[in-house]
Amino acid sequence: MKIAKLALAAVALAATPALANEQVAAGATVTGPEGNAVGTIVSVENGQAVLDTGKHKVPLGVEMYGQGETGPTITVTKAQLDGMIDAQLAEAAAKRDAALVVGAAAMDASHAPLGTVLEINGDNVVLARGGDETNKVTLLRTHFDATDHGLMARLTNAQIDAAMAQAAPAAGTTGE
Repeated sequence: MKIAKLALAAVALAATPALANEQVAAGATVTGPEGNAVGTIVSVENGQAVLDTGKHKVPLGVEMYGQGETGPTITVTKAQLDGMIDAQLAEAAAKRDAALVVGAAAMDASHAPLGTVLEINGDNVVLARGGDETNKVTLLRTHFDATDHGLMARLTNAQIDAAMAQAAPAAGTTGE
């Protein structure tokens, strides 16, 4: 009988939402375990509070914040948080650069085929759209990510088409 009561209590606790932390609000200064400022919350939306450390804007679940005497707290220092984000960004860039090779197929942000990498000149990546070498587009290296599904642009085909149309000089324009 005691086991059943404990099981019911566990289920009741699991079903009870965590108490809201009223301190997690835009503009609040977040402190770390040593009491030093880690950053400022710039927005809170959909269960995520974006913490600006001055170097990075880090989305953290609101449940990641504790309540402190002067405002919300987290369990890492500013240096630790910035270091973790730096490491994640470096790892992502290394994966992207390893996947970004001539001949690689790329998809757009909506998983539609984008084209094949023709050449890489520094940070410029030339793609043959749809595999057609007469239909080229140049994107920046930073416009790509390596995903579990392959090389992906952070843009959709429609966004690329709109940017190209905007960049193309209007027919008959003389620039006067």
